[in-house]
Amino acid sequence: MAADGLITVRSSYAAKETMERLEAEVKAKGLTVFARVDHTAGAAAVGLRLRPTDLLIFGNAKGGTPLMQAAQTISIDLPLKAMVWQDESGAAWLSYNDPAWLAKRHGLGSDVQPTVDALSGALRALAKAAAGIP
Repeated sequence: MAADGLITVRSSYAAKETMERLEAEVKAKGLTVFARVDHTAGAAAVGLRLRPTDLLIFGNAKGGTPLMQAAQTISIDLPLKAMVWQDESGAAWLSYNDPAWLAKRHGLGSDVQPTVDALSGALRALAKAAAGIP
């Protein structure tokens, strides 16, 4: 399940509950939820089956703008995204892009490292809380 720049953690909860917990955590931290994309419903709308796969797009200007000031191309990867999905065995997983990988992808320098570190910590905490990881 490894993909470049993707961090994936197994959830202690079902996919639906994991996403609900993630969205609640994001809102509790004062972040804006820009969209929630239910890929499973989209597939069903065209007569196709897809295991639970849900994407949350969220963030805030305070966190993302310094990165975009350093390299506007990173705006293609912002706001932040996290997905919750169910594998073929029924286990739920939460995946998100590693901010350090995004920074490297867009050639960001050490001047934005504090922002990258803060985003990494925030995403790690959100994922752990949503997935029920101590």
